[in-house]
Amino acid sequence: MQEEQSTGFVLRQIEAGEDCGIGFSREDEQEIFMQTVEYWRRWLPQSTYTGCWREMVHRSTLTLKLLTFEPTGALVAAPTMGLPEQIGGERNWDYRYTWIRDAAFTLYGLLRIGFTQAAEGFMEWLESRCQTSNPDGSLQLMYGIAGRRNLQEENLYHLEGYRGSRPVRLGNGAYDQLQLDIYGELMDAVYLYNKHGSPISYDLWTHLRALIHWVCDNWDNRDEGIWETRGGPRDFVYSRLMCWVAIDSGLRLADKRSFPADREKWPGVRDEIYEEIMDKGWSGEREAFVQSYGDDTLDASNLIMPLVFFLSPSDPRMLKTLDAVNRPPKDGGLVSNSLVYRYDVQKSSDGLTGEEGTFSLCTFWLVEALTRAGRLEESRLIFEQMLGYANHLGLYAEEIGHRGEALGNFPQAFTHLTLISAAYNLDRALGSNG
Repeated sequence: MQEEQSTGFVLRQIEAGEDCGIGFSREDEQEIFMQTVEYWRRWLPQSTYTGCWREMVHRSTLTLKLLTFEPTGALVAAPTMGLPEQIGGERNWDYRYTWIRDAAFTLYGLLRIGFTQAAEGFMEWLESRCQTSNPDGSLQLMYGIAGRRNLQEENLYHLEGYRGSRPVRLGNGAYDQLQLDIYGELMDAVYLYNKHGSPISYDLWTHLRALIHWVCDNWDNRDEGIWETRGGPRDFVYSRLMCWVAIDSGLRLADKRSFPADREKWPGVRDEIYEEIMDKGWSGEREAFVQSYGDDTLDASNLIMPLVFFLSPSDPRMLKTLDAVNRPPKDGGLVSNSLVYRYDVQKSSDGLTGEEGTFSLCTFWLVEALTRAGRLEESRLIFEQMLGYANHLGLYAEEIGHRGEALGNFPQAFTHLTLISAAYNLDRALGSNG
């Protein structure tokens, strides 16, 4: 093409041998383009966020919207597959599906800054999943964007992979894992939607109540955890924590709406989980909450404890955990140049070989934990350093490598929603202390 020339592309599915059959004039192309621009200019002003770093918050919000499948309200974890967590390594996954966990956190992020209509779409998707739960009453942890349940993993050995990173995987073998934490994230999101969005229906409550009953009967099972490890089920502290959140949020929602609930059984189970975490999830030797019962490995997911009101941000155990995590790896911590690893892959039996980068969402969790602990200058410094790792469009991959390079699938929804949450809470804390 030469200067001042242009062409249009039409992306659609066609049958083998079929002609595209669609053509647009220059006037049609320009009209469609302007309609698209106008759509986004109308959509973004729904935001109620007026604080610091507004441009980055809005870029992240646009990213979440673009990762949403409009017909069902489902939100993919990332639009890519096979982008490695280590160049040349085996940690290469297909993220083009909807995780209940990621979508629930996204709902929280959107509600915080006024996007109730977008949150409503996800709630409709969620209610559809509840109506097609497993025979035992549980939910699958991830689905296809139209609700597909079978996401069987397949290795595509004929592909070289990104810069020789093999195997390239189609599908995701974690789809049928047991991950108990999803119920806590789901119930917390529903509670917030009922509070900041629209009151939920009784029919949805009956499905949610059944899920809470299931959690009460199954919370002490071993599972694969939030990080979808492939080293076998364990007693992950984060999984227990989110089971506590599921029951606690269910009780608070039932009380707020006067919904019928098992108010004899639920509080007892909730308290049992709490005391077990404090007993078995705490390491007196490490002076921190650990990854799973009986080990001494740190896990950045425990930074979420004050965010879900399990512990006060100033509780001595939380402060010690925060300090333990916020040390360099050489000193037993998880933070390198203000960037946070999810756990030490050399010490945790995750069933995979090789290394990985720092997890961007964990860095934003650290920012929020420091913010809630009142360490505002430290949290602001880390947050603003983290903004420098985005690309020129304000987008983040799942991880950041040793040289600041993007690793893993891109862009990752989880990272952008934790950016929104961290910015919202840090800005509010700075305002109240300024």
